[in-house]
Amino acid sequence: MAEIRLRNSMTRKVAAFTPLNPDNVRMYLCGPTVYDRAHLGNARNVIMFDVLFRVLRHEYGEGHVTYVRNFTDVDDKINARAAETGRPISEITEETIGWYHADMDALGNLRPTHEPRATQYIAEMVTMIEGLIGSGHAYAADGHVLFSVASDPGYGNLSGRSVDDMIAGARVEVAPYKRDPMDFVLWKPSGPDLPGWDSPWGRGRPGWHIECSAMAKALLGDTFDIHGGGSDLMFPHHENELAQSCCANETDFMASFWLHNEMLQVEGKKMSKSLGNFFTVRDLLDQGVPGEVIRFVFLSTHYSKPMDWTGRKAADAERALRRWRSLLTEIEPTQPALELMEALKNDLNTAGAVNLLGHLGQVLFQMAGSVWKPPSNPGAKWLELAGQFVASAQLVGLLMPDMGKWIEAPDLNPYAYQLAELRTSAHASKDFSKVDEMKAALIAAGVEVQMSKEGVELVPGLDFDPTKLEGL
Repeated sequence: MAEIRLRNSMTRKVAAFTPLNPDNVRMYLCGPTVYDRAHLGNARNVIMFDVLFRVLRHEYGEGHVTYVRNFTDVDDKINARAAETGRPISEITEETIGWYHADMDALGNLRPTHEPRATQYIAEMVTMIEGLIGSGHAYAADGHVLFSVASDPGYGNLSGRSVDDMIAGARVEVAPYKRDPMDFVLWKPSGPDLPGWDSPWGRGRPGWHIECSAMAKALLGDTFDIHGGGSDLMFPHHENELAQSCCANETDFMASFWLHNEMLQVEGKKMSKSLGNFFTVRDLLDQGVPGEVIRFVFLSTHYSKPMDWTGRKAADAERALRRWRSLLTEIEPTQPALELMEALKNDLNTAGAVNLLGHLGQVLFQMAGSVWKPPSNPGAKWLELAGQFVASAQLVGLLMPDMGKWIEAPDLNPYAYQLAELRTSAHASKDFSKVDEMKAALIAAGVEVQMSKEGVELVPGLDFDPTKLEGL
């Protein structure tokens, strides 16, 4: 059986993945700062890590994989949103977490094993910061605590940048209490109008980077298997996280593998509000784009490459899913295809997995002898392949039973009765113009019209649009 191979951002190479403990494979994904809706790009690493979670559970057993994705619920952006709206911070974060769950669930993602909130781990952060000060890796100044970058000779190994490059490429805060411009905040003071907790350095709140280090240590240990996020987090967030964790825990590494996905584009351009191509996940869902279709589009590009969201890709994904669901209703999953497992084990090649599903689907259609329906008397070979297909699709989170409501067949019987009556009248009058007119309107709406001596049968096609039936 093929081994799992993953692209390690630390080494810039694809290498065999061997868990530190096969009985407890552990991975951490940096989650959202909860002050607003998740935009479309935020969904990419959630779907990527969801597929990885599924593959690891398939390989090592559901009870032997621990997946942590955090919520940052203390942050200056949240404070600003509270000041703008006059709403309590707790109300904003609770609402946003609810939105996030609803949106990520709609894309077919499993919930992680743990979803810690930063505010639940303040004590662990304070303890970690105290240890860093005690070992000389951090220092207190003017109510702040800062990590001393110069104290860590390995700083910069993850991003592959020199300190000079990092200073040039980052928005480095120049402050009189810093010993070095690259030193970053572990703890900062809070005024009376901001969230704060008592600490040895006064009332304050944590810096961004220390949150993930403390939560990862508490839930996964000093070292674990996989840490991930978008490529935009590699520096400074992951670089800082790695430095403080290794220094605090006195380890040579934090995670065996670092995985980073590339960014999202929309119709070939960087997604931005100024270009008018900025979408939240909820925007697309509310526009009627099914979550399963969004997921299909994301899976169709390898995570290490920039992904371009286009309307054409969404239409192609919807067409494929309609065909698969129409053919494979009531089919019980068996075991995923070996070729699909090989693709996924080869650095999570979801694009290759989707291509394989497309090929298997074509084979099933040809064997069924019908574009729309399973064979009336399916043979053992067809059933075996169909069960394999459904298991393969479900391994990447497609064709899940609870994800198919968007494709429920519409009631076309009234139109079929109407067309049958028009045909009966036409046979008597010899004027088939109204029959042709209605048939053309149905076809324009994406309905396949099948007329025979037995009657009229209407089947929603790949491009079925119910809005075009209005007034018919």
